Amino acid sequence: MRAIISAELGAAAKLADVPTPSAGPGEVRVKVAASSLNGFDIAVISGYMATLLEHRFPVVLGRDFAGTVDQLGDGVEGFAAGDAVFGVVLDYPLHAGGFGEYVVVPSESLARVPGGLDLTTAGALGLAGAAAATVVDAIAPSPGETVLIMGATGGVGSVAVQLAAARGAVVLATAEPGEGTRLLRRLGAHYVIDRTGDVIGQVAAIAPGGVKAAVHLAGDPYALADLIAPGGRFASLLGIGPDQMGVRDVVALPVNADLAPAGLEHLAAEVVAGRVEVPVQRIYHLEEVPQAFADFAAGSVGKLAVHVG
Repeated sequence: MRAIISAELGAAAKLADVPTPSAGPGEVRVKVAASSLNGFDIAVISGYMATLLEHRFPVVLGRDFAGTVDQLGDGVEGFAAGDAVFGVVLDYPLHAGGFGEYVVVPSESLARVPGGLDLTTAGALGLAGAAAATVVDAIAPSPGETVLIMGATGGVGSVAVQLAAARGAVVLATAEPGEGTRLLRRLGAHYVIDRTGDVIGQVAAIAPGGVKAAVHLAGDPYALADLIAPGGRFASLLGIGPDQMGVRDVVALPVNADLAPAGLEHLAAEVVAGRVEVPVQRIYHLEEVPQAFADFAAGSVGKLAVHVG
């Protein structure tokens, strides 16, 4: 099958032919229709993930996938060939991925694609949507509370803005002037903070005593923590917890995305209902994915989707 791979540690993404996987016991093979790019993929090709996770090369890149069930392994129940499904590849050591024509995953990791949700959108929802939901749940904003989201123009941040605003929070979100600012305003941010300017001054003008909670997706976590009111909440997807906060009077919450199918299906239902948007900015064909990596690294906003087959 055709796939986008990293052939060795630190190797750039490239198109290659690799063996088509088969479903083993308890597994399902999915014919992949769509996927999307995430920061995790950038970390893999940079070699950064090698210090955290074992790799089995060639590594097929791409964590997200959406498509149709193609093959059932022994013992799999509840799915049939042709079912529309989506999810996130959790393959350790790293080897399988969503940037291939087929992917094999455990059946219990699959979420169903609801009617009204196209596979391109489903393929861009999984990891970013789950991470956004997890981090917003962690800070649990109440109506009227000020929430600052740092790194808001990416896939995770753009969904987190919507989820926090839906809870009634007053959302402050960082972006560069231009496309990112326009996106965040459309998605429901009450204030867009120009991250190229005086961030401290801008936040202080809106929340003089500090914001009640903050989400750390990019940038200096300690500068962000200093913008939180005493006793406020700080949630990070980048491994920053209470041990790193020193004497700061904040509740620091390091979190990892909850990728359970029930949560993914809830997010999918919210998209179908029009309450959450997956802001796909561009769709690439499989052979164009190396360019998608370059565009992502250059500072794209929203989600970069991939049409696989």
